[in-house]
Amino acid sequence: MAEQLYTVASDSETTGEDKSQPSFPDVAIGIDIGTSKCSVAVWDGHQVELLKNTRNQKGMRSYVMFKDDNLSAGVTGGTAQENAHEERDILSGSAIFNMKRLIGRMDTDEVVQASKALPFLVQTLGIGVRPFIAALVNNMWRSTTPEEVLAIFLLELKALVEMHLKHPVRNAVLTIPVAFSRFQQTRIERACAMAGLHVLRLMPEPTAVALLYAQQQQQQLMHDNMGSGIEKIALIFNMGAGYCDVAVTATAGGVSQIRALSGCTIGGEDILQNIMRHVLPNFDSFYAGQTMDRIRSMGLLRIATQDAIHRLANQETVEINVDLGNGQKVSKVLDHSEFEQVNWGIFEKCEKIINQCLLDAKLVPEDINDVMLVGGCSRIPRIRSLVLGLCKKEVSYKNIDTLEAAVAGAALEGAIASGVTDPSGSLDLLTIQATPMNLGIRADGDNFAAIIPRNTTVPARRDMLFTTTQDNQSEALIAVYEGEGERAEDNHLLGYFKITGIPPVPKGSVEISVCMDIDAANVLRVFAGVVKPQGPAIPPFIEVRMPTLDDGHGWCGQALAKMYGKTLDLAVLPKKLQP
Repeated sequence: MAEQLYTVASDSETTGEDKSQPSFPDVAIGIDIGTSKCSVAVWDGHQVELLKNTRNQKGMRSYVMFKDDNLSAGVTGGTAQENAHEERDILSGSAIFNMKRLIGRMDTDEVVQASKALPFLVQTLGIGVRPFIAALVNNMWRSTTPEEVLAIFLLELKALVEMHLKHPVRNAVLTIPVAFSRFQQTRIERACAMAGLHVLRLMPEPTAVALLYAQQQQQQLMHDNMGSGIEKIALIFNMGAGYCDVAVTATAGGVSQIRALSGCTIGGEDILQNIMRHVLPNFDSFYAGQTMDRIRSMGLLRIATQDAIHRLANQETVEINVDLGNGQKVSKVLDHSEFEQVNWGIFEKCEKIINQCLLDAKLVPEDINDVMLVGGCSRIPRIRSLVLGLCKKEVSYKNIDTLEAAVAGAALEGAIASGVTDPSGSLDLLTIQATPMNLGIRADGDNFAAIIPRNTTVPARRDMLFTTTQDNQSEALIAVYEGEGERAEDNHLLGYFKITGIPPVPKGSVEISVCMDIDAANVLRVFAGVVKPQGPAIPPFIEVRMPTLDDGHGWCGQALAKMYGKTLDLAVLPKKLQP
């Protein structure tokens, strides 16, 4: 691997006059909170610096331990090796992890349902509210939320950074999966606020990698004295424990434009659970009820399966032997072909989103100059060969670290967003982002009318005209959704509001304008009002910042339909206002 364009520093290193301090105390830090591991970096005045914890780790486990009424996060994992949390303790029911997969999700979500296979308490009612999550503390279940767990983790991470930088830290740039809804983004921001952090940017993970790639290309051109150079097209494949993201970016002269984004909720956690169910066919019935003994037993199976998957990367076959108690034992030999067969559905989903991203970018594999593989799962041989084969490449881009590229890009964005300049031009960078999902409203019954299509360049502003569906309709319901489904109910409901003062005229004879605006800070605002056929709008127009929903957002759509039926529906007019 080529030499990295950033360094690693540890707070356990010798400090004093020989340790130069950053020249920009107000620069925002970059945080990459993964489903299984987290890392943090900062611009030190010359380059990106990755920080280590007291155990000399760059990648820190993403969990919070609830033990003996004391809270501790995986940032440090203990003050010394002998006090570190052992794997059995983490998986004994006392630790909450995978909060990145759980945050901002309803209890009807498939991801939440699958999380019942985690070794802590996850209960659902199936009515579209937040799930009940609890950790085992002194043989009692202590309830918590993904936001609280993430806030505790971020608080410990913030303390670690402040100890290293020796000044308070306030601002941060965080990476998020492409598949994150805006509701999930607000939950991330809330957790940061609870930890005393102000979010300057939430960057899709492949977008952060694209920024690092743009810096490397610019520095190479400066070294070769080639001016702005030619445009290079790169495909970024990022797959960690919880999510899979793909992006296509066009880079030239320090400017990286995201041509297309695609993502879904699959990752190493799904691979792990597939293997666990494969080696224990009665998995669901055996672990029904989530009792304390069952959760501890589940932790044992998880440890053995994780170890087997890791060993399989270097061995032809691995053996899984574990005693789960109550007369249940697992003894299984697993080979590569069996591993791939069990996880074939995951590999198919990876292939689908790569092809979709190329299609959205209007490119063919021959147009790709570089392929970047990011995230822990990108090291799996089958996934590497799949991505490179689809892009018709023999090798991937070598100048980035698989596990550090996203946090390095976030730290670069943190410096840029903080107004830091660099005489060498290392921060003369710009990323032109795109919307990862369609944004629109419910119209024509339960259909989803996309006003801002996915992969639209941000900032963006789009309008669409609608009309009434009832004679003398005086009000209209604007229900705002985000997603890829053709029906409104297949997407994320972000919020709703009513417009009033519609003239009492026959259906279809009045025009209602709905405008969506996304600014440079990714804030979504929706404007709606009645438009006279000859000119100006009938005041007042309504402006609403989205999302507006809080807890219980899952059943809001059904409640709206039950309350109003079709009396406040809108229909799409064929004519659109020009953007």
